[in-house]
Amino acid sequence: MEIHNKYVAVVILNYNGKKNEYLPRFLPSVNLIDYPNYGVYVIDNGSTDDSCAYLRSQGFNEDPNKFKDSKHNLISLDKNHWFAKGYNLGLDQIDAPYYLLLNSDVEVTPGFLTPMVQLLDSDATIAACQPKIRMFDEKDLFEHAGAAGGWIDYLGYPFCRGRIFSQVEKDMGQYDDDTFIFWASGAALFIRSNLFKEVGGFDPDFKAHMEEIDLCWRLKRIGYQIGYCPDSVVWHVGGGTLPKQSPMKTYLNFRNSLITLYQNTEGRIIYSYIFIRLILDGVAAVRFLFSGEFANIVSIFKAHWYFFIHFFSLRTKRSKLREKINLLRIGPSTDHIAKYDRSIVWAHFFKGKTTFKALFSAKKEE
Repeated sequence: MEIHNKYVAVVILNYNGKKNEYLPRFLPSVNLIDYPNYGVYVIDNGSTDDSCAYLRSQGFNEDPNKFKDSKHNLISLDKNHWFAKGYNLGLDQIDAPYYLLLNSDVEVTPGFLTPMVQLLDSDATIAACQPKIRMFDEKDLFEHAGAAGGWIDYLGYPFCRGRIFSQVEKDMGQYDDDTFIFWASGAALFIRSNLFKEVGGFDPDFKAHMEEIDLCWRLKRIGYQIGYCPDSVVWHVGGGTLPKQSPMKTYLNFRNSLITLYQNTEGRIIYSYIFIRLILDGVAAVRFLFSGEFANIVSIFKAHWYFFIHFFSLRTKRSKLREKINLLRIGPSTDHIAKYDRSIVWAHFFKGKTTFKALFSAKKEE
């Protein structure tokens, strides 16, 4: 029997995790992982509570020279660098073939790591994967941030197998197939460390939200695949850093989605896509208007304004990214895989499709 025991760095980005009880609540499950060769690394993102003191009391080592010899390690950053840059800075200090980037509000099962190691060991063209992600409070439901693997529509709107916008499905084994997806959730992202660094890691300009989709899209453009591993299961609380109704979350989601679409879509067709996106985002603003969520309307317009005032710098960045992709390319782009070639907005809000499988019956009807 083939042995899969490459060293895995389980990396948790923490911000005030002692105050909100995520560290004492979820670290115990990480310590019980049934895998022979892993270390736990907590990157503290400038917490203002006593997170670091708590971790030191739990025996976390802070000496980089002893990281590989210690099961529990702490990397303290000088301030809150947000999700994307915080991970980049911390991962620069961690040497491991595989990273598992794990949100601090995730409970894992003891055997969840081995299937993902086996998946990436089996195929060098699979750059990253994710486990099945279910809801912590309602454990038979898929969770918003990843569910059974991320997809995207042609306009850059993300959704998941098991989750369309805010509509989540009950897990009844309908997505228990090994398959390729478009993006793996940042809540539990298993990735080859060398590829994470080669493509530049997370885009720090994103701050938070959508950065994992942008990263996976870059990897797919180079020719790699993103996998889904149903034999691996975790439970995610969600909304730990920014609540679901937060205007800042709305701003980051709309802004970063536009940037992701623009940076990663080849050709002049992108300008048609952006035009349609702006219209559909406006429809979303009208929906917020009728529900009285005025701050979210402002967030959408702020996201669009950011895109317009930074357009020329984004265009330069897009051009440089294209050059980098061409240098790193290992084969044809795989970004057509797990991409919905219609509008998920139209299918869900206008045709009433609430499940992933229903989307494809919608296509047949059309």
